[in-house]
Amino acid sequence: MSRRKVALITGSTSGIGLGIAKEFASNGYDIGLNGLDNAQDIQEIEHGIKEDFGVQVFSSGADMSKPREIERFAGDAGDALGEVDVLINNAGVQHVSPVEHFPIDKWDLILAVNLSSAFHMSRLLIPSMRNQGFGRIINIASAHGLVASVNKSAYVAAKHGLIGFTKTIALEVAESGITCNAICPGWVETPLVKTQVETLSREKSISQTEVIRNLILERQPTRKFVQVNEIAALALFLASEQASSITGSSYSVDGGWTAH
Repeated sequence: MSRRKVALITGSTSGIGLGIAKEFASNGYDIGLNGLDNAQDIQEIEHGIKEDFGVQVFSSGADMSKPREIERFAGDAGDALGEVDVLINNAGVQHVSPVEHFPIDKWDLILAVNLSSAFHMSRLLIPSMRNQGFGRIINIASAHGLVASVNKSAYVAAKHGLIGFTKTIALEVAESGITCNAICPGWVETPLVKTQVETLSREKSISQTEVIRNLILERQPTRKFVQVNEIAALALFLASEQASSITGSSYSVDGGWTAH
């Protein structure tokens, strides 16, 4: 009997990452979860996925800004679940500020979590993927990996870097049965975005509805949020055998944002 495939998803206890974890679990993957929620909340999420989908789940509170904790997560997940077939680099943080006022610690944190963690996870898991002749690396980038916005210098830099990293990995592993692609969401209705909406509402002294319509979604011609399940469905396809010739590519799921 063949073993179930294993998917590791960083930043997967809420938002896009959790949606992807549930999509893969519903399709029979064992899951490696990661997030900075408190231990009890992570355990509840782990238990829920096990109960709902009948798969094995390993969870870790590893801080994706710290290489040693990343190494521990990758090693412990492998010990618990077996060889990893799919790596989804999704962990991300955000801070909004003009460059001249951008806090240095926030810049370093965003680059570490949004970009360097993908490097560390990839370097740790590619050797075993090479050995088994199969692997899928999917980097959750952003529309901001393709275009820029004011006051988001660190996030834009990290996401642009992630797309370049995706292309480089794809070339390096092209003959190994491994692919590497990026997904570039626009505005997705997640806890991170909800926090931004609340902040903008306070700063602009306008309602959250006005923020969403006139500031958040003004760049998306569809004028609606991208849904988490749309991102998850694309990730599942990119992880499939049918996507074996798709590598080094970036896929916009942004309601037409980058078509401007």
